[in-house]
Amino acid sequence: MCAPSPPCSPPTTTATSTSTPHAWIDKDRADQQVPALRSFAEGLLIDHDAVAAALALPYSNGPTEGVVNKIKLLKRQTYGKAGLSLLRKRILLAQKHHG
Repeated sequence: MCAPSPPCSPPTTTATSTSTPHAWIDKDRADQQVPALRSFAEGLLIDHDAVAAALALPYSNGPTEGVVNKIKLLKRQTYGKAGLSLLRKRILLAQKHHG
């Protein structure tokens, strides 16, 4: 098992001079000129608990994402060459050699 990532420390200064932590999110949600930023800010509010936990807890899904990336790479390499049985063998062989 991989060691947990070190926790992130909160920023010492903010980009705006507002008094509440969510003030910049509220400001960006009201901004109609940058729809992508507005959507991002709304997503932060919707997933507030998950975002807070991701920043506060020392856990990371990086190792899992690495395995998924390796499986996708192997799948692309065997596309059109063989069926699921060869892909399964290659995945198991890659996992045996790398971890």
